Formats: sequence, C-alpha cells, structure tokens
Amino acid sequence: MRTDAPLKSRNREILIAIVRAYIESGEPVGSRTISKLREDALSPASIRNVMADLTDEGFLSQPHTSAGRIPTEKAIQFYVASLQSQPMASSEADRLRHEFSALDTIGARVERSSYLLMELTHNVGIVAAIPALSQELDQIELVPLSGNRVLMILATRDRMVRNRVVTLEEPASLDELASIRNYVNRNFAGWTLGTARRELLRRLLEERELYDAALRKLQTLYRKGLLDGDSSPEVHMEGASNLLGLDLHLTRDTLRELLGALEQKRRLMELLDRFLEQPTGQMAVRVGLEEAHPAMKDLVLIGRTVQLASGLPAKVAVLGPMRMHYERVMSAVFETSRALENAQF
Repeated sequence: MRTDAPLKSRNREILIAIVRAYIESGEPVGSRTISKLREDALSPASIRNVMADLTDEGFLSQPHTSAGRIPTEKAIQFYVASLQSQPMASSEADRLRHEFSALDTIGARVERSSYLLMELTHNVGIVAAIPALSQELDQIELVPLSGNRVLMILATRDRMVRNRVVTLEEPASLDELASIRNYVNRNFAGWTLGTARRELLRRLLEERELYDAALRKLQTLYRKGLLDGDSSPEVHMEGASNLLGLDLHLTRDTLRELLGALEQKRRLMELLDRFLEQPTGQMAVRVGLEEAHPAMKDLVLIGRTVQLASGLPAKVAVLGPMRMHYERVMSAVFETSRALENAQF
C-alpha cells in the first residue's frame, strides 16, 4: 500500500543513498551495497526491510525477485527536492556574464544560452524568450538586394530583431528606401506595432509627404508586412545528439520521432509551458515526461523562468536522463538564467 506520509529519517537516508548509487552505476541497487556505504552497523537484512517498505510506498521497483531495487520517478523527485543548491565556480559564472555582455540582441543571447547549457551539462539546452503582447517599434532598416528584393529589418524596444526578404514589382533605389525608412522611424518609433500599422494604413490613403514612387513602394512594403511583429517566441535548442548515447530503450524509429519533435519550436514551447509552471525565479524539476511524448518517459526537465532586463519573460532549461548529476545541472540552469536575466544592453 502506498502512502504520502513523511518518510522516517532512516528510510529517507537509505532512499537517498539508493538513488545516488543508481545514478552512479545504472544498475539495480542491493542491500549489501547500501550497507557498505553507511557508517553505522545497520545490517543488510534491516536495509532490505526498509527497501521493502520503500517499494510498498512507490519509491522503489524491483525488476526481478532476486535483484536489487531501482528508484522510481517518485524517488528521483524526492531526491531532487532534498538537494541543496551548489554555487558554480566563480570562473564559470564570470564567463557567462562576459559571454552575454558581448552580445547585443535577445536572439543572440538566447541562442548562446542554449549552447552554454549544452556545454556545461552535456545534455540538451533549451532557452526561449517570449515576446511581449504589445511590442514597441524601435526602428526599421531597409536594405536593397538583387532581383528587386528588399531586406526588411524590424527592431522592437524589447531588443527583438526580425528579418524578412520581400520582392517588389520594380526596383527601389537607395534614396527611396532611405526616405521610407526615415519616414517610418520619424513618425512611429515608440508606437506599439499594432497601433503603428493602423495609423500607417490610414495615412497611406491620404499621405503625400513622400514622393509618389516612394509612396508606392511603401504601400507594397506595408502589404508585405513592414510593421508586422512576430508573436512567436525566440527558441533555441542545442545538444539533441546527446540523447543518442542514452539507454532510453527506444526503437530507432521512435528515437527518430523524438528527435524530430524536439526540432519543432511549437513542441519545445509546449514542453516548457507544460512542465515549467513555477513562479518566476523558482527552479522547476519534472521527472518523467511521457505526458509530452511517450519516448520521454525516462527524461527529466530542469528549468527556471526569469524576467529579462528588456521586460521579456524567458525560460531556461536542460533536458536530460534520470541518471544525471542533478546538483551540477541545477547550478548550470540557475547561473545561466541569472546571467541572462541580469545582462544589460
């Protein structure tokens, strides 16, 4: 019979020892192994009794009658809750701050964060910055390309930058593009994108400040999304190949399906939104992700939601196996998210 009553002190110590031994070896843990690790004289028989109780309570499973025990998701979650955060080495923390100070866009910092998490933990690093509902225009830039194409660059005041290439029916000169750019920046910088679009549309019907040729091109650029924001998040993932070396008991097709799902921005955001529900600043650890995808049954998501200096919320996470160095991963997530959160432009 399972119970959610608090564990006795001895049972708690033995459970934590079992989880640590399993993380280290990956093999079922026997009573003699735990007996040798303890400083007291608790016999293997007494430890077996405790292990039987922990099995009844849902913390351990036994693959075979004569085998040792394997910690369940419940045990891993209990173990993680017992951990004390360990500060990252000052040299690594300094490196994180330096990395972000050298980057001048949210997108670049988000992308770099995912790489750093992958490098620090040897797992999968995932970072997402979620655009504000009402972004304000900072400025646009228009760059002529070959074949009547124009690169439209839209920068908002939350430090998000979006690029889009469009094709015009007729070529646009540098002077015409500069005139359009200056007009939009002069009149609409600081406006929310939605309000700026509506006002620009109204003015296009009656505005005669621009030369006719430039006005026609402004109308075309407007129709092609000149001031259209992108409400989709900036999401980056690094290290999916690290899952290939894990013993996840998956067929080749299932593993391919899992890797394909992780490559989809929408699926990544569903994963982060579903399992990182803690308030901003708190560390979240979710053991067993089969609700998101059956192939994720033996994976763990560790993450933290923060507020960036620009005002954008961001989610910083590591996806990895149940057998991981939790203290190191939690420290990497905390320090990376804090460096990202505190980075100034």
